[in-house]
Amino acid sequence: LLKAFSDAQPEWGLSELAQTTGLNKTTAFRLLAALEAEGLVMRNPLSGGYRLGVELVALGGTAMRSNPLRAVSRPVIESLAQECDEAATLEVLVGANSLIVDEVPSRHLMGMSQDVGSRLPAHATATGKLLLAYAPEPMLEAALRFPLAQLTGRTLTDRDRLRSELEQIRGQGYAVADGELEPSLVAIAAPVYDRERQVTAAVSIGGSALRLPPERRPALIALVQMAARQISRQLGYWPG
Repeated sequence: LLKAFSDAQPEWGLSELAQTTGLNKTTAFRLLAALEAEGLVMRNPLSGGYRLGVELVALGGTAMRSNPLRAVSRPVIESLAQECDEAATLEVLVGANSLIVDEVPSRHLMGMSQDVGSRLPAHATATGKLLLAYAPEPMLEAALRFPLAQLTGRTLTDRDRLRSELEQIRGQGYAVADGELEPSLVAIAAPVYDRERQVTAAVSIGGSALRLPPERRPALIALVQMAARQISRQLGYWPG
């Protein structure tokens, strides 16, 4: 029930929420009443619809503070953002989306800015493509079953072409998205490994194509890869 709420659908009526979640109306009402009693959902007094409750804000804060990945990554992405003079993010793969776990925003007025907790279509982002490239085949297959939305003229929507790029990303160890999520937005991502030598997250920087022209990207790629290696080592990863 809680996961049915989103930025696109922040409020639900009982009947439509029950239908969306596959629950009968009586069961949905009973569960929502329990959630409401704990402050996890709240009722809109005007419409009678359900919204997420303020107790989830406290739970979300606790989850972020207790997340070891976020804790060890924060100083590194702060340093990366300062060194590159662009926004830096830490993201993980959730289904067909990349989920922003942490972000250091850009100081630029026209810089990249996404809220922590935002989900972005993986096929159109540097972090998403990188995480798809290193995902186990069943996870990749599941992600590619979703429609690949055409967000800009440069978004890859052909699955064969996307798979070819994912193979290239694995070979080079980084990913670039140039105008694929938004026009004139460039992002560069590198993989974060855990102690089991599995890619568990991605680090990225992103900003305007005017500030990230092709001739500047090799140096930025090196910085992003270095930051990803620093985080990986703190998570117990050693190559070999």
